[in-house]
Amino acid sequence: MAPPLGEDQSVVADPWGERMPRTVGLWSAVVVLVGVTVGSGIFRVPATVDGLLHSPGPAMLCWTLGGLVALAGALSVAELAAAMPRSGGIFAYLLEAYGPVPAFLFGWTELAVIRASALGATSTIFAEYLGYFIPLPPEQLHWVAAGTILTVGIINYIGVKRAVAVLAPATAAKFAALLVLGLLAFSAVSGGTAGSAHRVLWHGGAHLSLIATALVPVMWTYDGWADVSFMGGEVAQPQRTLPLALIIGTCCVMLVYLVVNLGFLYALPAREIAHAPLVATTVAQHIPLIGSAGAVVIAAVVLLSTFSGLHASLMTGSRVIFAMGDRGLLFRSVGRVSPRFQSPSVAIWIATVLGCVYVMQNDFAQLADRFVLGLWPFYVLTVAGVYVLRRRQPDLERPYRTWGYPIVPAVFLLASLGMLANALVTDPRDTGVTLLVIVSGIPVYYLWRRFTTPRAA
Repeated sequence: MAPPLGEDQSVVADPWGERMPRTVGLWSAVVVLVGVTVGSGIFRVPATVDGLLHSPGPAMLCWTLGGLVALAGALSVAELAAAMPRSGGIFAYLLEAYGPVPAFLFGWTELAVIRASALGATSTIFAEYLGYFIPLPPEQLHWVAAGTILTVGIINYIGVKRAVAVLAPATAAKFAALLVLGLLAFSAVSGGTAGSAHRVLWHGGAHLSLIATALVPVMWTYDGWADVSFMGGEVAQPQRTLPLALIIGTCCVMLVYLVVNLGFLYALPAREIAHAPLVATTVAQHIPLIGSAGAVVIAAVVLLSTFSGLHASLMTGSRVIFAMGDRGLLFRSVGRVSPRFQSPSVAIWIATVLGCVYVMQNDFAQLADRFVLGLWPFYVLTVAGVYVLRRRQPDLERPYRTWGYPIVPAVFLLASLGMLANALVTDPRDTGVTLLVIVSGIPVYYLWRRFTTPRAA
């Protein structure tokens, strides 16, 4: 049965209980997934990974493992997305499998910390690289970043079709630019003159713990593989489109990351990459076709990448807060659908304001890095929900069933739990803080329940 409507009682819910038009097609959904996943991380994380692992073999193994883990997750979540094409995606699946507390904690973590700090980090990187083309005093960077978030919020407010129309060319351009950069890296002068010395695949050994530690930032770059499910209430023919979008989009991200990292490792020794935080710029300067224009070329690519990532991140993140209001776990007005633009208007403005608040803080970038593992406990619960719902609701219509079940979900769960356990051992402070932030949502939930009047479903 469809949940009670929020403020906008005139909008009729569809058979799944959704009140927004289903206008997002397959390739638009793939664009959203690629747009939200491929952001600034690919320009930062290779240096971190190579600094930990010191040679191409372990580094590429880590990037490959990260892609396979994300793909296993996408193959698993696709079953839930096809069975329950609801706004909020993971929020809706957790609510169905475990009840309101885990679902509320996901929304709390996603929007109170993870999404807002990610919007702040991405928009500030955009503002910094904009400085390559428009001189910006340091004191204006925060204002430009906040203005960028506000602009993206307005684009999202005026309707998902217009928002995707802006997102699609930006995402296609950044995807193509990254692929070309990765391929051109094989023509880098250092790659052609250094012989095979720095291309020995495996220098000595690489401890499993080091690979697991390097996997954490790698998985941060892959984070976003499930975000298109948040727009499940607006996807056309969702039982077919959502599984395909999750799988195709994740494969596209894996492809571009492997090409880029192979190219970087061909162009430069791993130890040099480790000491080059702006690794893409360093590689570009070694490419004859780019040469001295490397910094400007990479600045343009980063601008495309961060704008597309910011746009898609606000688009998908606002759907979680909309779903919380729509399903009664926040004020019902948060679940309002704009009569004019058919968009989750209140939720979009809440996400926009949160992002602007975070961007005005000085330490948001550290927050974004600190909470990198914040969503993974919920990914674990969601994929485990495939088993839970198959047992509890065997008659639930499942247009797509997880390929490789029960092994594929188990691979994702084992890899994710191993990564979380390793993070607790190797970085107990930040991992502990992340878990405390998640747990702090429990009293918030019960206070919410206590001070709000229960409504009949």
